[in-house]
Amino acid sequence: MEIEVIKKEKNLLEFKIKGERHALSNLLKTKLLEEKEAEFVAYKLEHPMDEDSVFVLRTKTKDPKKVLSDALTDLQKDLNEFSKELKKNFK
Repeated sequence: MEIEVIKKEKNLLEFKIKGERHALSNLLKTKLLEEKEAEFVAYKLEHPMDEDSVFVLRTKTKDPKKVLSDALTDLQKDLNEFSKELKKNFK
């Protein structure tokens, strides 16, 4: 997986996740929408056969890279907790 920054402004971050379609992109979008600082969050595929998703994150006041980083940290915690529960329940 590779990330390509398309646009970086004060409250806007647009980037491409290469080799990723809906799975990670939708999960990340959902987590970012929980962030109070996120004003707008969306991703799209340029073409139905495209293997890259283009993400847009607009924030209220915080640096969008910080909001993205916080969301990824929270997502990692959620996935670790989910993994522990799976291991506990499927021994």
